[in-house]
Amino acid sequence: MKILFFGRGAVGTQYAWAFENAGHTVEFYVREGRKAQYGSHVDLEIWDARRSKKERLVKEKWPIVIHEEIKENHDYDLIFMSVNPEQVSSAVTYLAPRVGHATVLFFNNFWQDPQSAVQPIPLSQIVFGFPGGGGGFEGNTLYGGVYKTVQFGTFESKPTQRDLEVRNLFAEAGFKIMVQKDPRSWFWNHFAFNVAMEVEVLKHGSFKKVVSSPEALVEIGRNMKEMIPVLKAKGSKLDVMTRMVSALPPRVVGFLLKVIFSPKGMAYALVGHNHFKVGYAVLEVISDARKHGIKAPRLYAVEHLITK
Repeated sequence: MKILFFGRGAVGTQYAWAFENAGHTVEFYVREGRKAQYGSHVDLEIWDARRSKKERLVKEKWPIVIHEEIKENHDYDLIFMSVNPEQVSSAVTYLAPRVGHATVLFFNNFWQDPQSAVQPIPLSQIVFGFPGGGGGFEGNTLYGGVYKTVQFGTFESKPTQRDLEVRNLFAEAGFKIMVQKDPRSWFWNHFAFNVAMEVEVLKHGSFKKVVSSPEALVEIGRNMKEMIPVLKAKGSKLDVMTRMVSALPPRVVGFLLKVIFSPKGMAYALVGHNHFKVGYAVLEVISDARKHGIKAPRLYAVEHLITK
């Protein structure tokens, strides 16, 4: 399969590396001027949970192919889209006239209705999924990792042929497929959890500081509780994680998160070098809270910290 990755982000780069190792052709599209900035390779220092524990740490200088244009007559089988929520609209606008016959995998989060957010790209060509991985760049070095599990979901009564082809791509590369029966609610619950963390990032200054602070981890649980009425107002079902957070005392949630984000654990590797600008997602939830007349003082308290 010939695959184009939209952007050279931490998530997409790791899956591109995995797919190339599985025998596929992978290339990157970046904005004009970024090709010279990024160079012809990536220094990888990542954890690969598909491997045995002794072999999980990967350190490799990986050559990549980068383009600054997507031609309308391209021959890509799959376009891999893993962007931040605030980038979806501009990415879709650019990509829509250049999709061709390719399948487009949206491998990122949504707070809008996912199907509406990706128009005017034909829904018949779209596959929805979500990664099990993350990380960040320090210069040209990518620090992070990927779990073995990835999430997929369809809004049809059964998976389309394109759904099955993309899932098979991941399975053949050694990933385990988990299927969400209600992908819309799954996206929204996961988005809310990200916002619960971003509120603390705004207060403390970085993801690394948040996951290293027991007090901040406790606050994540309180932030999540505050967003449950917003999720319900959107018509979202609460997933297992959200129900657990709503049922447990915040300090218990904080303790569990402390275990998950242990500096020696995989989850810490995914956020320790994450430097993306936070705030957009928080504003999205605040907007919905106000629209539905829901009190969200913890979110409103950080609104002034967001640079628009």
